[in-house]
Amino acid sequence: MSHIKRFAVVLAGCGVYDGAEIHEATLTMLAIDKHNAEYQCFAPDVNQAHVINHLNGNEMKETRNVLTESARIARGNIKPLALFNEREFDAIIFPGGFGVAKNLCTFAFDGANCTVNADVEKAIKAMHSAGKPIGALCISPVLITKILGNIKVTIGNDPGTAEEIINMGGQHVSAYHGEVIIDYQRKIFTTPCYMLDASIAQIAEGAENIVKAILKIQ
Repeated sequence: MSHIKRFAVVLAGCGVYDGAEIHEATLTMLAIDKHNAEYQCFAPDVNQAHVINHLNGNEMKETRNVLTESARIARGNIKPLALFNEREFDAIIFPGGFGVAKNLCTFAFDGANCTVNADVEKAIKAMHSAGKPIGALCISPVLITKILGNIKVTIGNDPGTAEEIINMGGQHVSAYHGEVIIDYQRKIFTTPCYMLDASIAQIAEGAENIVKAILKIQ
């Protein structure tokens, strides 16, 4: 039996267009629980880049906090990412959503020249230095690539995003629904999810497969 017990799940808000992708986040937590592991949600305590009306796609004239919004998905059981301690966790995983590329880093605005939230960068570097697995769904692999550089990842098959990954020093591998690309040397696990035209069942498959792969490598 795997000795992995605890995942840190890092959220980027609440809602696909300006936060964490809710299906990916929820189904990741479900997969962790189904496979007899535990999770703790985290999010940076910062304001969102902006707020999007998810009904019509328009930007709204208000300010929301990433941690406060992420607490909606976590049912209130969430901690500021600044309190993350890599010694307390066996793996860290990042569901997708535009909030990853807007709130956890600035990829949505700056591409390969993006900057990364300091707490996010610290957490990823700490887990990488400890030799512990890092998982990333959907657009989240761009965040990992920006920090770690020469790693093998997938965001599915979008040529523009794949090119940006290459520009950040990474290696992109095309993948389809449910596929998990593993960089065994660096323990990086990625799967496309909604970077492809996907159904919720296909998202569930991707989330489950990446969690199983992370547990298996231990």
